[in-house]
Amino acid sequence: MKNSKFPKNYSYKDVPKDILAGIIVALVSIPISMGYAQIAGLPMVYGLYGSIFPIIVFGIITTSYDFVFGVDAAPAALTGSAILALKIASESDEAINAIPVLTILVSFWLMLFYFLRAGRAVKYISVPVMGGFITGICLEIISMQIPKLWGGSPGTGELPELIIHMVKELKVFSPLSFILGLLTIAIILLFRKIIPKLPMSVIMLVAGVILSVRLNLADKGVRLLPTTEGSFPIPKLLHIDFSILPELSFSALTIALVIMSETMLASRSNAIEDGYDLDTNREVLAYSLANFVSGIFGCLPVNASVSRTSIVRQFGGRSQIMSIVAGISMIFILLLGADYIELMPVPILTAIIISALLSACEFELANRLRKNSKQDFIIFISATAGVLFFGTFYGVVIGVILSFFAVIREAVNPPRTLVGIRKGHEGFYSLKIHEDARPIQGCIIYRFGGNLFFANIDTFINDIDSQIDENTRVVIIYASGINNVDITATDRVIAYIKNLKKKGIRFYIAENDGIVNNELQRYGAGHLLEDGTVQKDIEDVLTLCKLKEPYPLSENNPYYNI
Repeated sequence: MKNSKFPKNYSYKDVPKDILAGIIVALVSIPISMGYAQIAGLPMVYGLYGSIFPIIVFGIITTSYDFVFGVDAAPAALTGSAILALKIASESDEAINAIPVLTILVSFWLMLFYFLRAGRAVKYISVPVMGGFITGICLEIISMQIPKLWGGSPGTGELPELIIHMVKELKVFSPLSFILGLLTIAIILLFRKIIPKLPMSVIMLVAGVILSVRLNLADKGVRLLPTTEGSFPIPKLLHIDFSILPELSFSALTIALVIMSETMLASRSNAIEDGYDLDTNREVLAYSLANFVSGIFGCLPVNASVSRTSIVRQFGGRSQIMSIVAGISMIFILLLGADYIELMPVPILTAIIISALLSACEFELANRLRKNSKQDFIIFISATAGVLFFGTFYGVVIGVILSFFAVIREAVNPPRTLVGIRKGHEGFYSLKIHEDARPIQGCIIYRFGGNLFFANIDTFINDIDSQIDENTRVVIIYASGINNVDITATDRVIAYIKNLKKKGIRFYIAENDGIVNNELQRYGAGHLLEDGTVQKDIEDVLTLCKLKEPYPLSENNPYYNI
């Protein structure tokens, strides 16, 4: 199913759901895209333009079934910062000329990532990192949107800046706006539990327009969307200022990295949940071409929209027919429905977005990790906090670094146990797991469940040493889990065997699949194969040691947690 445009069991009966989801995405995109266009430094209508052709191009090329692409928070904020750093006034002619050039440069960087096949790197990012990252993105966008609930303006930046902005925006606090927003969130979340398939987002949107007309909400201090002149977007002739091109190129690289990491992580999380895989390289191509089209039409960089994707999934959208319908719907809104845009109450639209983002947060995953894996829970929280306090890109970097250290920690402390016999059962069993298992008298059978290398060879030797007593005559390494031995570990094992021999203790390696033998020969320890130290299986070793069934067993199971 990797390259199929439709999920398994998709049928014509699913098409109406995709059409409805696409229309809803277009409606919800109106306040989102207009607001983020303004944050980026463009007139708000360009946000609507960015919700037409880029989303259609993405829908045609992507291998994701239901992910939404469009004007969104992270690229908008980064674009606004880049323009501000160049001392270009927001919504000025200079900004209208510079931002499309920035968007085209973003598409070029993404095309380079495509040729380098950089998208494959996301497959090495763990679920806790993905979940923490998505939760951080959702919480950050919610924090940006919160002031709009009471009539304020959206914030930008990281969590500390957003909190300061919220406090400042309290000066324009409108109680009626706030009540409308909170009621909308409460109603949507309630009905999501009671009747999940009821399109409450659309119902609340229509209810908001009716309330706006009937109660004249604008006169009561409730902000409505601004007036927008409807027109069909046309390609824009780029005006390149070569004096700022180096600065724009560097900013474009940062934005391209954010777009690739944020979109790939979020869309891959959805794909994993739905049981299919993405063609990661083709995804990067889709990002590049969608941004190229956005730049051609004078728009800002575009990327993943977690909030709108959540809405699509809520209403049963199952294919990218949804994206194509959303783009076409936005054309009709621009041409025929522009007069109605100004009737939409901002707090109700904001509440719809916040409700969608709350459902996209991975709180259930966090709770699962908290109960079952402290290490993964810390990674999840760190990725979330990284996004909130340091930004999207650094949130991913923090999560990846922690995952890397977690992998190292697992490699240094792999699963390992003493092995023994269970009366009435054939074979050998972990003394940790089976309390009725008993070690063979005078014999240590030690199973090591990882590669043996410089960072864990001390653990390996210390574990064995801790079990040796005056009765120990033989040490057997149950090596089925060892697939690699480095030169440091090889030298230490050779020295250790010599020390055990001085104590009258024989040392054997058994149950390996031959890879360890090759490694030992490569690092100058081939004599261990020749002198019988390496054996095929444990029974052969026990026979060499003149131990026969029924094996003499110790009375107690030490059950060491080594």
